[in-house]
Amino acid sequence: MIVRSLDVNKDPFRPPTHIDEIMGPEVPYLSAIGALMYLANNTRPDIAFSVNLLARYSSTPTKRHWNGVKHILRYLRGTSDMGLYFERHENAKATNLVGYSDAGYLSDPHKVISQSGYVFMYGGTAISWRSTKQTLVATSSNHAELIALYKAGRECVWLRSLIHYVCESCGLEPIEKSPTVIYEDNAACIAQIKDGYIKGDRTKHISPKFFSTHELQVEGKVDVKQIPSSQNLADLFMKALPTKVFKQLVHNIGMRRLKDICLN
Repeated sequence: MIVRSLDVNKDPFRPPTHIDEIMGPEVPYLSAIGALMYLANNTRPDIAFSVNLLARYSSTPTKRHWNGVKHILRYLRGTSDMGLYFERHENAKATNLVGYSDAGYLSDPHKVISQSGYVFMYGGTAISWRSTKQTLVATSSNHAELIALYKAGRECVWLRSLIHYVCESCGLEPIEKSPTVIYEDNAACIAQIKDGYIKGDRTKHISPKFFSTHELQVEGKVDVKQIPSSQNLADLFMKALPTKVFKQLVHNIGMRRLKDICLN
């Protein structure tokens, strides 16, 4: 979707500098970001990270950032027939809620802030997702992963409650009796969630609230499992990706083009 440079000074989406010209109100940057955020939050999870990145400069956009917005608009024009595709499943197990959580440690090198990303799948298609910049500086990749998993855990509790309510209202047997699996690719994070909050040199600086996922696991609401980074669907929501990987993840979260559905 977007391309970033490993060189901080050459990153096209770096913050404005004293030599950059700030674009005025004649450029509809805020309006474009608002419209893109509506799409990113509701029907187009594939642009969530890109929009979140560009929205950070809404008050001081430069030509570099405006070019990024236009790049997203061109991508949307070329994929206007793409959307979330929900298939019918006869097997109830195929409709279990499954989550993926990940964090991009120091994904914003300019302010040393990490990125949180998660996505929840139901019936093989994304129903809830989030790409957001973390509000505090993580001291390690493990710390960043704990923060991301904490946010995913809170969303999981709400989704389980929503699914239970819908099933109960329709006279159906609730499906979510077993714990909801949340996949995470950081082994150290999973180990700490399993043990819970233990005040020690490695964790004493981390707020205890980020270990609430441990409580959810004890209560049988979630089950955090490890998955290879290459299979973590939350990667789509926390960093810029190569085109091939990007397209594969977009397909894996259940997005399809209308022409592809018609061919099948």
